[in-house]
Amino acid sequence: MALRVGIIGLPNAGKSTLLNALARTGAAVAPYPFTTIDPNIGVVSVPDDRLAAIAGVTHPQRVAPAAVEFVDIAGLVRGAHTGEGLGNQFLAQIREVDALAHVVRLFEAPDVPAAEGDVDPVRDVGIVEAELLLADLAVVERARERLIPRARAGDREAKQALEAADRLREGLQRGRPAREVERSPEEAARSGEWHLLTGKPVLYVANVGEGITSADPRLEAIRTYAQAQGAAAVAINARWEADLAELEPAEAEPFRAAAGEGGEDPPLTRFARAAYALLGLVTFFSVASAEVRAWPVPRGTTAVEAARRIHTDMAQGFIRAEVIDWGTLVAAGGLAQARERGLLRLEGRGYQVQDGDVITFRFAV
Repeated sequence: MALRVGIIGLPNAGKSTLLNALARTGAAVAPYPFTTIDPNIGVVSVPDDRLAAIAGVTHPQRVAPAAVEFVDIAGLVRGAHTGEGLGNQFLAQIREVDALAHVVRLFEAPDVPAAEGDVDPVRDVGIVEAELLLADLAVVERARERLIPRARAGDREAKQALEAADRLREGLQRGRPAREVERSPEEAARSGEWHLLTGKPVLYVANVGEGITSADPRLEAIRTYAQAQGAAAVAINARWEADLAELEPAEAEPFRAAAGEGGEDPPLTRFARAAYALLGLVTFFSVASAEVRAWPVPRGTTAVEAARRIHTDMAQGFIRAEVIDWGTLVAAGGLAQARERGLLRLEGRGYQVQDGDVITFRFAV
């Protein structure tokens, strides 16, 4: 399953345009609020040069990169947590994503009215995040109502969950997102069932227009805001990228070179990688005669959990994992050559997968 990222922001911030640029989805774009009612979904491959290197020595029929699934919902407005602008419906659509990409408008466009009348990115971020906080507070309040009778009856698990809910409620009431409220691993696991929006990692996407440079004070303000939240920020001209997405890569390259982007990763590539990195993921690779595939897993994933990522049968019948670093594999010239030279390591169920591992799982059916 791909990492799922929800795209949020005020109306007319450029969320659907960004999705079109990312995945060529053809999402509706218009200069008025709520063009998007049902969520638009696009899947984007995460570029990884290691895949091509591994394929170069293993010669598979297919190469399958890791992927990020983006879910674009309608713009959130003041009062969204109470249902204003169909806000409750839209918020429910992103409760189960893994992370959030918060699109913030920096571009000026007279034909596309700004939701608040003018362009003020830090204010706009505050509006959306206040709605997420209030929506989460309502979820926690409802959870408390369900837990209180059980806790009073002596249910130990309910008492512990109620303590976590009380701590979250206090933090949210003070304007702190759930991800900043200190909780034990057990409490975090329990509250994870509530799918709190402010508990998700956030990447801020400054949607810039022509003439906005990296030194623009509004862009710097977003970067400073993101840094204070322990988050990252990227700048993308979504309209420009959406136009280039309609061209083949070779056709788009001269335009990128003219814009000063030649020889470096395009903004969308940097964005996909930043989204992929939000959850602290590492990548391992599987090699078969037909396919080389990249698998994203959380740091600390064990060998048996990684096997389950591919197929439950592999985990249930796990015997051992044959592991080699991708660079060592490429230098050896392939799996057969690496095996002959004794470069493959045998690891057990508890081995923690490292970024860049190439793993062959041995299992009993």
